Amino acid sequence: MTHWTIAPEAVHSADAGPLRRDYYDEVASRYWRRPATAEEIAGGLAGDGVELLTPPTGQFLVGRYGGEAAACGGILLLDPERAELTRVYVRPAFRGKGGAGLLLDALEERARGLGVRRMVLNTRLDLVEARALYARHGYAETPPYRTGPYMDVWYAKEL
Repeated sequence: MTHWTIAPEAVHSADAGPLRRDYYDEVASRYWRRPATAEEIAGGLAGDGVELLTPPTGQFLVGRYGGEAAACGGILLLDPERAELTRVYVRPAFRGKGGAGLLLDALEERARGLGVRRMVLNTRLDLVEARALYARHGYAETPPYRTGPYMDVWYAKEL
């Protein structure tokens, strides 16, 4: 039986790096309504703050399905009791296999272990699948906790 495993991993590892690139490619291509170029993807990943998704400021997890790198996500500590959920992504070939929910559970568990009591996130209106996932897992729309050019809607969940 094929199953999911989810574990912490360095953001620049041989599996995490390509997952992060695929994540950025998909969200940028959807935003621009055309395929993102290699230069645009590289530019978006450069200086994106991913180095903060390591202890003590955060954590990055990689999900594997049947041993193959299939999903990723991170938490970034905003203050001692609040963390941001970020870069949650499941490769298209692995969607519909329950990995996104397991990834959210694992990220929330990690956050609780760091003393986090409230998880927040921001996303875009066009990322309807992500918004539905968050709502299914108990996240509710909330006022903005910060603003930026690619933020349309904000969610929070008490842990």
